[in-house]
Amino acid sequence: MATEVNNRFIWLNGQILNVNDAKINVLSPTAQFGLNVFEGIRCYWNDQKKQLYAFRLEDHYRRLERSARLLQLDCPYTVADMQQALTDVVKTNEYKEDLTVRQTLFADGFGSWTTRMEVGMFVAPIPKRNTSAEYNKAGLRCCVSSWERINDNSLSPRIKCGANYINSRMAQLEALRNGYDTTLFLTNQGKVAEGPGSCLFLVRDGMLITPPITDSVLESITRDTILKLAAQLGIPAVERSVDRTELYLCDEAFLCGSSMGITPITAIDGYEVPAQGEDAVTRRLSNAYHRIVRGDDDDWNHWLTPIW
Repeated sequence: MATEVNNRFIWLNGQILNVNDAKINVLSPTAQFGLNVFEGIRCYWNDQKKQLYAFRLEDHYRRLERSARLLQLDCPYTVADMQQALTDVVKTNEYKEDLTVRQTLFADGFGSWTTRMEVGMFVAPIPKRNTSAEYNKAGLRCCVSSWERINDNSLSPRIKCGANYINSRMAQLEALRNGYDTTLFLTNQGKVAEGPGSCLFLVRDGMLITPPITDSVLESITRDTILKLAAQLGIPAVERSVDRTELYLCDEAFLCGSSMGITPITAIDGYEVPAQGEDAVTRRLSNAYHRIVRGDDDDWNHWLTPIW
């Protein structure tokens, strides 16, 4: 029987511990300065095959290594170590359902915000149903944030770093206060960037559009997946800068990310996004995506790592 969330096990520095017994030094650089890099890794349960699949695991670990490199954290773990830790802790919890797994490299010890050594790691799985509300909704009502997205010359969105998410926190809390589900950032040049923890796609006149990586956008694995899926499905797609008013004129829109998957946007700043029928681009991509991540499309099984 799977463990309860409040009593689950996590992997911490080579040990599997009850979450209530897993401790990090309160004076560590990760506690004081948010000095950590992480991945949110999705695992999908296929009930017919009785198998749990981690999606694009190697790509997540490559991005984690790049984030650590940019923050100059000396990672002591190999990719094989990381994968084994994830597999071990999921099995210990006996999870056989959709999961989000947080895998984090963090600066431990008594160093300062310049610390490079003493890097630890934790791996914490959680059932998808227990994640944030916006990650479990069928549609999202969005606003454009008054907060500007961080950029490559301040706190690079290319680094999936804990401290970067304060930017997302400010924007998300503003949206919730004002009655929205989530928000969309603009860059310091006034172009559309992404959501807090999610990338944006629009559809206009049958063309799938997403802002380029250089417009303050995370190098998202889900974003890359969707662009590859669009090519396979014959959906024309382009990466280009997007103006704010294009948000109000789009035929379809959705946010995507490892935790969120593909979630349609129903309105932006009160402008309703047209209802999406069975032949909508968003629906076609979403249906294909869910077949792939659950192991129901053999053409893409190279992206899947079985846990059990």
